[in-house]
Amino acid sequence: MSVGLTPEQGQLAEAVAQFAARHAPVDATRAAFDALAKGECPDWWDAFTQQGFHAVHLPERVGGQGGTLVDTGCVLEAAATALLPGPVLPTVLAGAVGMLARDGAASDALLTRLADGAPAALVLPAQHTIRATPAGDGWELRGTSPATLGVCSAQIIVLAADADGETVWCAVDPAGPGAAVEPRTGTDKTVDVGVLCLDGHVAGPEAVLSGIDPVRAGSIAVALTACAAAGTVRWCVDAVTDHLRTREQFGRPIGSFQALQHQAAMLLVNCELAAAAAWDAVRSAAETPVQNEIAAGTAALMAVATAPDLVFDTLTMFGAIGFTWEHDLHLYWRKATSLAASIGPAGHFAQRLGTLTRTESRDVSVKLGDVDAEFRAWVARVLDEAATLRNDRPGRQGDYENLATGPQRTLLAEAGLIAPHWPRPWGVGATQVQLLIIDEEFARRPGLVRPSLNIAEWILPTLISSAPEHLQQRFIPPTQRGDMTWCQLFSEPGAGSDLASLTTRATKVDGGWRVNGHKIWTSSAHIADYGALLARTDPDAAKHRGIGYFIVDMRAEGVELQPIRQATGEAHFNEVFLDDVFVPDELLLGGPTDGWNLAIATMAQERVAISGYVNFDRAHILRTLAGQDRPDHARVRAALGEADAYANAIKVLAVREVMRLLDGQAPGPTSSIAKVAMNVMLRRTFKAALDLAAPAGLLEDSDPVVVEPYFHLPAELIGGGTKEIQLNIIAQMILGLPRG
Repeated sequence: MSVGLTPEQGQLAEAVAQFAARHAPVDATRAAFDALAKGECPDWWDAFTQQGFHAVHLPERVGGQGGTLVDTGCVLEAAATALLPGPVLPTVLAGAVGMLARDGAASDALLTRLADGAPAALVLPAQHTIRATPAGDGWELRGTSPATLGVCSAQIIVLAADADGETVWCAVDPAGPGAAVEPRTGTDKTVDVGVLCLDGHVAGPEAVLSGIDPVRAGSIAVALTACAAAGTVRWCVDAVTDHLRTREQFGRPIGSFQALQHQAAMLLVNCELAAAAAWDAVRSAAETPVQNEIAAGTAALMAVATAPDLVFDTLTMFGAIGFTWEHDLHLYWRKATSLAASIGPAGHFAQRLGTLTRTESRDVSVKLGDVDAEFRAWVARVLDEAATLRNDRPGRQGDYENLATGPQRTLLAEAGLIAPHWPRPWGVGATQVQLLIIDEEFARRPGLVRPSLNIAEWILPTLISSAPEHLQQRFIPPTQRGDMTWCQLFSEPGAGSDLASLTTRATKVDGGWRVNGHKIWTSSAHIADYGALLARTDPDAAKHRGIGYFIVDMRAEGVELQPIRQATGEAHFNEVFLDDVFVPDELLLGGPTDGWNLAIATMAQERVAISGYVNFDRAHILRTLAGQDRPDHARVRAALGEADAYANAIKVLAVREVMRLLDGQAPGPTSSIAKVAMNVMLRRTFKAALDLAAPAGLLEDSDPVVVEPYFHLPAELIGGGTKEIQLNIIAQMILGLPRG
């Protein structure tokens, strides 16, 4: 997905791409490098501005298009993907910050000139030593800006100056008295770079922009820059995918080599996270300053700061070809490097984000307002009644609040609110909007814990789709109440992630099947009442086609369990030996060879559930450390910021998928991408926690507890399919790379 979500935003991005293809092919851009460096606008600039691409976000009253910052983000992403040269980004930044001014006359004058096509640039505070002293009703400005994108071509420069500790914003004419621009040799060859020198330049009252919040201005500038950075990475995904499909070595497309497949898949994962973070940052511009700053900090770390490395990764997949001047890749590498430098040190954003998220979290919820008020009122009534009840028994799978059983859970189960997306009577057939309403209503009652089906959450959908009604009645209600538990008998010693290679046999006998085999890594088998089992029913069929999906009574004769003790000392996993276990015909779901398709559906449910774990605080150890008085507090908060940036991007990725579904679009590959991203995020977060909490890792009962959750990590990383398997799926099923 790109930054935009709606069909209209997709059309806008496509219009920019088509404009670039007509007016700014890369060969023409290469020929114009010298002119661009001097600040000459491309010869198509007037045509570009006449179509209003640069002013999508500006109000209609000043000649803009009246769109949102997300719309403008789509323009910037598409422009960067097409390597559209000139001062597109600097002009958009100046307009977006100018819109924050409260002085209507000065702001409207600035925005009108921008809408008319005047190129512009932005100089933020804390980037220079420009000082402002009163001069009548205006300000006299002295000092020099840092190297800034678009300064040489700018006819207007929106800048912040320091007036004895206060920030003054002005719209400066770089050709006016006391102002001069000095070109610099920029890294990005598609846009000019220079410094603004002010020596007694006077900005009159008509040029003073009052009321601009410097923090908000910086957040918006970072958000829009992130959209451009996401565009550079988007080009890399497309370019390298095409290269891997067509380039051959050793008589094969190099895209069939697993190492390159995994590298390309990780590039796509990071591209999706970058686009999600950029989108969230631009959409947050209307939210509270803290929420806006958290979203912008996430975008700085997940889109802008990472872009150079992601382009570098692309170059390594191209090999020496990508390192030549003739290949366009280096131009994107230069752009990504320039964009990252333009926002300042990434460490600053990490530390600031960690400071904010120590006590605040990013609210990525979809605001629904009064949509489906009747359904909301019903949900509220049920939850209010549930809040008056209590669960009085621990869950069979552990003493966790979300597994507890009793009157409260029974009420929610009978109301269909444990799995509301399931059809009635097991759920309420909730739409995507209704699911969000339920989420909101639970969130409004923090003391009401939402029950979990645990492993059954992945299995019961198969019963709903494939079991007769009497079996659904037999299994689903007690499971939802928490009175019945399940395990998943899929993996085998010789067939872990490669489920199609399983050897457990089911042989047809009178009235049912005899099952013989050996399963492993079976979570909760020792407390499960039933298990979902895959077994080979036709040994002569192709390995994916000769498999059945069975429901097995875990207390049946011939079922033997052997606990597997984990590194934690606990035994949550088991080996399960099946010796001539009888399974009645009615407990075969679907046909004797339908098991593979049913298993795929089950694993998809598992990946979605696992990727949703990000809603739990996975950086709680770092958050605890960040609240302590430590000599290395800056380092700790930076680590927390980096961890939360990654987690925020995954949350936003999921929210964007929900919004796409709400818009009636087909489901995307979010679950596989989120599973890989969760894997990376957890590894990074725990690595930082172990390092910064040292020497707490010496003790199992340290404060904060570090080792115990760390030693549980493999269960999450491997469950639902290893990272490597998910990368195979992404590379082959999403990017379309050839199988090895």
